[in-house]
Amino acid sequence: VQWFMRYFANRQDKHIGNTSCADVEGPLNRYYLPVSYSIIFIVSLVGNTISICIYVTKLRPWKSSSIIMVNLAVTDLLYALALPFLVHYYSNLESWTLGDFMCRCVRFAFHFHLYGSILFLSCIAVFRYVAVVQPLRGKQLQQRVWGITACSVVWVIAAAETAPMLAFISLQAEGNHTSCLDFASTNQTSVREHSLVLTALGYALPLVLVFICYIGIVRQLTRGPSPSRFCRMRARRVIVLILVVFVMCFLPYHVLRVLRKETESGSTTQCTTNTVKAAYIISRPLAGLNTFFNLALYTLSGDRFRRAFLSSFHCEHWVSKLKNLNQKRKMADRSRTKQKS
Repeated sequence: VQWFMRYFANRQDKHIGNTSCADVEGPLNRYYLPVSYSIIFIVSLVGNTISICIYVTKLRPWKSSSIIMVNLAVTDLLYALALPFLVHYYSNLESWTLGDFMCRCVRFAFHFHLYGSILFLSCIAVFRYVAVVQPLRGKQLQQRVWGITACSVVWVIAAAETAPMLAFISLQAEGNHTSCLDFASTNQTSVREHSLVLTALGYALPLVLVFICYIGIVRQLTRGPSPSRFCRMRARRVIVLILVVFVMCFLPYHVLRVLRKETESGSTTQCTTNTVKAAYIISRPLAGLNTFFNLALYTLSGDRFRRAFLSSFHCEHWVSKLKNLNQKRKMADRSRTKQKS
């Protein structure tokens, strides 16, 4: 990390010379964050509410995979409910008026959702891997007790990972202006160490685990066709989607959070510090975008959810009608081709 910071600082100095970079932290906080959080709030609230209702009303009894999906949706929903407070805070020129307790709760909700989602997605990947590589054990894992056990462990680990943040998150008063500081924005010395530990154990380790599951499924697919090949392909698509979430949503946030703390402790230029701060701000809503991918994951995981979703909105009739029209069009094209030949 220190080598990267020195390299980045030299590149900045080479291009800008003695000029200073513009500080865009204020505009990003004022405009980018409220708009981003508002979009995530609306989509996540509607999507996860519908998903939970479908699982509760149409997909019972639950298997272990369904239990994990419901818990993932609950985590996303709890995160969404905390976003309006952040929208109000950043729209109000970062003036916090709800007290210390709500500040800690709202900031804690983001990180609890982040590491809870990482762990739930890792569980989904492991369960899919076992179902493909060891089908007999995979059937045993579909029992409800395994889903309840996995979710209980995830909640406990996520709470253990993020609970120390409650001591770091605090209010900062300057005259009549009170700010609710983000975890990485606090100046406590132990924040840097805790951030590194979270990045290594809370993100990098699950990422390696998901990647190993992906490699195992790919190797299983290369062994040739089998009666369960369709299920294997679906498992591969699910894990690919999870890897996309890990790389697109979680990776920028964790890298930039580490760099954010390194710029405070290292000898970097003001331009480098401003650039890293701006990139870190951009990465925070990006980490919350995993809720969008989670909604796609529910549909991709199985046909039961897709059929239940369509039946909830009375779309099955129109979908079947479109399929019939498509089949008729294909038959007509084939007949024309035969006539021409």
